[in-house]
Amino acid sequence: MEEVIVIGAGLAGSEAAWQLAKRGVRVILYEMRPKKLTPAHKTGFFAELVCSNSLRSKDLTNAVGLLKEELRRLGSIIMESADINQIPGGKALVVDREKFAKYITEKLQNHPNIRLVCEEMTEIPTDRVVIVATGPLTSDPLAMSLAKLISEPFLHFYDAISPIVYAESIDWGKVFVADRYGEDEGAYVNCPLTKEEYERFVQELLSAEKVPLHPFEEPKYFEGCLPIEVMAERGIDTLRYGPMKPKGLIDPRTGKEPYAVVQLRPENAERTLYNMVGFQTKLKYHEQERVFRLIPGLERAEFARYGSIHRNTFVNAPKVLTPYLQLKNYPNVFLAGQITGVEGYVESTAMGLVAGINAYRLIKGKDLVIPPPETAIGSLVHYLQFSNPKHFQPMNVNWGLFPEISGKRKIKKGEKVRALVERALKALEDWQRELD
Repeated sequence: MEEVIVIGAGLAGSEAAWQLAKRGVRVILYEMRPKKLTPAHKTGFFAELVCSNSLRSKDLTNAVGLLKEELRRLGSIIMESADINQIPGGKALVVDREKFAKYITEKLQNHPNIRLVCEEMTEIPTDRVVIVATGPLTSDPLAMSLAKLISEPFLHFYDAISPIVYAESIDWGKVFVADRYGEDEGAYVNCPLTKEEYERFVQELLSAEKVPLHPFEEPKYFEGCLPIEVMAERGIDTLRYGPMKPKGLIDPRTGKEPYAVVQLRPENAERTLYNMVGFQTKLKYHEQERVFRLIPGLERAEFARYGSIHRNTFVNAPKVLTPYLQLKNYPNVFLAGQITGVEGYVESTAMGLVAGINAYRLIKGKDLVIPPPETAIGSLVHYLQFSNPKHFQPMNVNWGLFPEISGKRKIKKGEKVRALVERALKALEDWQRELD
């Protein structure tokens, strides 16, 4: 019988092992816990949720709700446990943390095709099929082994993430499109601020509530990616000479440089998402909404991703991964989970499922597959493949990653979301039929 090594029994590794085992493939599942705990984990259970016990929205009109439904239809062990062990949580899928992890642990330990090895893996073998699913707190020896395989500059240990807003939520009447000194074709959207608007923004930024750090999240701040609020603490004009500098940007409505500018950079080729350049932050999410909506043009901004800075081991996916989550230089080695460059429990699970299915197909000599980009899972993989590698950062699933509904650009938001959901589930059903 063919054999696959899975390194790491978190959400992604557990999902990958399950997808392989139920297809008749023997799995050697390496998990260093409980012999060696990370700074975040407390138990030896598989798929332990280290922060929140919420898997976010249950609603299909939310992109993560659709992602969960797709995982259910593809036989996810993580979703099976979540549905069985959910507790009251309003519109969110909230689980009993211990029962959730214990259920998954027992299912995998009792599966005849899975052998558990409680040891730390420090080297990634390349002469057999391997799935690396060691998560954002990958141990240093294994991270160094991965760095050797992919070329170290493409491995990152800390997120410095700026918020991303939906293009349709920008007030285009208050912004202008231009690059500094008119050097390029005009990719950047510029939000101009007067002196009064700038000073009010800095004042509110300094007084806003920050996220308390976990010990394992203590970031190594670099001068090139300081939190926006840390920069503001250095003086009232610091931001005007940093990420909010107006130099070389002429507002066509006034013919002059603004007092300060917030720049938005396209996040995807379709320009449905825009990144707030240089706005990495530790502000709480509701404070990001409150403060950043003081910026002209962003008064009604809707956020596809909030800013953050925290410990997270991940690769520059567009540079190092194939569309099937293999390392380009070592196609026997798959990555799964947050280490691929996705963010969130459910997104990590989805990458574990994709890696597990493709590892199975590789050893069986079958063509490798990914769900179509119209699906939530496929949209995430598409993001990993086609993002700009110069600015790549981990991403949650959101509607801005999905292809536009052709011929329906002016439909209302609610109708658009329903159309995206219907299209996604139909595309998944067709793909499953072909797969089977």
